Amino acid sequence: MAIKRPKVAIGFIVAGVLMVLFGTIMCFVVPLVIDDQIVKHTVIDPKNDLTYTMWKDIPVPFFMSVYFFNVLNPAEILKGEKPMVEQRGPYVYRKQCQKENITFHPNGTVSYREYRQYHFEPSMSAGNESDVVTIPNMLVLGASVMMENLPYVLRLMMSATFKTFKEGPFLTKPVGELMWGYDSGLVDFLNQYLPGMIPTSGKFGLFSEFNNSNTGLFTVFTGKDDIRKVHRVDSWNGLTELPYWRTAQSNMINGTAGQMWPPFMTKESTLPFYSPDACRSMELVYQRPGEMKGIPLYRYVAPKTLFANGTDYAPNEGFCPCRQSGLLNVSSCRHNSPVFISHPHFFNADPVLLDYVQGLNPSEEKHGLFIDIHPQTGVPLNVSIRLQLNLYMKKVSGITETGKISDVVMPMIWFEENGYIDGPIVNTFRTNLVVLPTVLEYLQYILIGLGLATIIIAAVVYRKVKAAEKEPVKGSHGLETKKKSISTSE
Repeated sequence: MAIKRPKVAIGFIVAGVLMVLFGTIMCFVVPLVIDDQIVKHTVIDPKNDLTYTMWKDIPVPFFMSVYFFNVLNPAEILKGEKPMVEQRGPYVYRKQCQKENITFHPNGTVSYREYRQYHFEPSMSAGNESDVVTIPNMLVLGASVMMENLPYVLRLMMSATFKTFKEGPFLTKPVGELMWGYDSGLVDFLNQYLPGMIPTSGKFGLFSEFNNSNTGLFTVFTGKDDIRKVHRVDSWNGLTELPYWRTAQSNMINGTAGQMWPPFMTKESTLPFYSPDACRSMELVYQRPGEMKGIPLYRYVAPKTLFANGTDYAPNEGFCPCRQSGLLNVSSCRHNSPVFISHPHFFNADPVLLDYVQGLNPSEEKHGLFIDIHPQTGVPLNVSIRLQLNLYMKKVSGITETGKISDVVMPMIWFEENGYIDGPIVNTFRTNLVVLPTVLEYLQYILIGLGLATIIIAAVVYRKVKAAEKEPVKGSHGLETKKKSISTSE
């Protein structure tokens, strides 16, 4: 049975049209399906195995690297000379975080407490916790500034107390004790006779409150009713605004808890989050696009205005009393202790701060903080939060331990909390959110291209077949004419 070529060509044309139509439909449908899946799996819900596990337990390795500013000339500082410091470290700790007491509420929120533990990692550190360093004694120099405006007789009594407990203006102790606490008779005395003056009732250490502790009771939106609200903080410790600062704007609790953000971010999006350790909300801004292990990302960094003073940036007036730009005064949430937070080595701060201390060398690469976000999902891929703890020191009359110290914001330590997605999680992430959408995108264009090619080829074949059918057979027509001619001649 002879194949009817015109019908075959028409069949191929129809098939090509269907492929183009299907490919075109995919152009519109596939992005919607992908977005719908992202919304479905971004909602905080125990049914979402991967994202819920990432939110609940943070399964990626997270580390805190601590650097001490070892004081080289404590005796000269007491005479009014410029402090000289050298950076020691890093001393690296593995950070383990786990959310507990997770409670879902009918209004589309979930409450939890996140507990954290730190474990020293000798193999990643530049020294051991037994290393001895010298730093300012916060108990003495901090308390001295706090008592500056009290009656002179009380200052004399405090100075005598320091001498009784053999507390000097500088501490020379092992890193482990400075980090996690050491026994102090002065601490016991202050807690007994001046309760609430210092934040600890046991051993005194720079991070004694951090280990085996939680960051407070967070209540965040699950995103079930509105995906744009997912991870956004509804309240912290029952508060919807903070009690620490001078203006309503400064006391606002904005953004997320700093671990994940809502999906579908753009270059115009910002990264707001609330930090209990900094006692305030902060906001990072878009810097540039990038890529990590084949996954597209947006890098967000701290703007120069983050720690600017109220004079240089009016919205920060609520965080005052302020000193130079680049310093955040956290005394209002640290028992009025003269403690300031900044970027490490006073990066992005008023240059005059570098003139007061010798041994600092700020750079964006080493000391700027950043968060790399997968914009479609709001999941951080690479995080590096870097902050510095500083103590304001000065001579206080009546307290001889302060000597002739010049007014100076003295760097004590800086630390970096960093982590990045790696291992099986990053492979699953890349497969579901990069490879699969890319394959579907290419497939839709292949279908459209293949369909158009099929239509064109089939149309050309159909036209040629039709043209051939209409054209008479030249050979048979000539033979018939010749037969007629012979018949006539006979």
